[in-house]
Amino acid sequence: MHKKALLFFLLVLLTISVGIAQREKPDTIKTDDGNLIIQPILHSALVLQWNDEVIYVDPYGGAGAYKGIAAPTLILITDIHSDHTNLETLKELDTKNATFVVPPAVAKLLKKEYEKQLVVIKNKGISALGSVLINAIPMYNLPEDNSSKHPRGRGNGYVLKLGGKSIYISGDTEDIPEMRNLHRIDIAFVCMNLPYTMDIHQAADAVLAFKPKIVYPFHYRGKPDMSDIAAFKKLVNAKNKKIDVRLRNWYP
Repeated sequence: MHKKALLFFLLVLLTISVGIAQREKPDTIKTDDGNLIIQPILHSALVLQWNDEVIYVDPYGGAGAYKGIAAPTLILITDIHSDHTNLETLKELDTKNATFVVPPAVAKLLKKEYEKQLVVIKNKGISALGSVLINAIPMYNLPEDNSSKHPRGRGNGYVLKLGGKSIYISGDTEDIPEMRNLHRIDIAFVCMNLPYTMDIHQAADAVLAFKPKIVYPFHYRGKPDMSDIAAFKKLVNAKNKKIDVRLRNWYP
């Protein structure tokens, strides 16, 4: 019995270690108040760790994708689709001490399980949670017609301000004026997958317009193919070498 228990324990440890090994290594960025740790997870899911804040963005991929990462203090969700509002993953995670920041459409989906934890903000809304300031930014498809998979006003992109840094999370959007008109963005996470959001040319053109210091292409699994993020990097740096385009594997 003892040998069986030991073998089971070793298998569990191996499963956890393999899951962590497959995950992209985190990036560390200095802020005016401590380091910001950026951990890609899957698709548009990521974790930002800064001082005592552990921010999960669009938790997705099951609890195994988060092995070894501290439980969230803050959860940001951008839209209603299951690759953003993923109830299965949320139920597996330890969210009891987390505040959820969500658009109204997402709040309707989460109200039953998480009503007391919800902070609901619409496009252009602002919320201050601890030392983190959150601005909700529009995200939507163009043209704005009945075929739109992401109509204006339903989902939120977000700009977070912490430690003197501004961090933009695009949500599912196209090359919209509200993104192009952003200013002084230090770090940007920008989607690029047809037919759901935009192609690499639109994404590159938008990035060249608002000039973030660092940009991570993410949410690049399209239908039927992955977007060519290496080509996206070339498009951006051909016109602006100062933008640090960081290619990471969001699909381990």
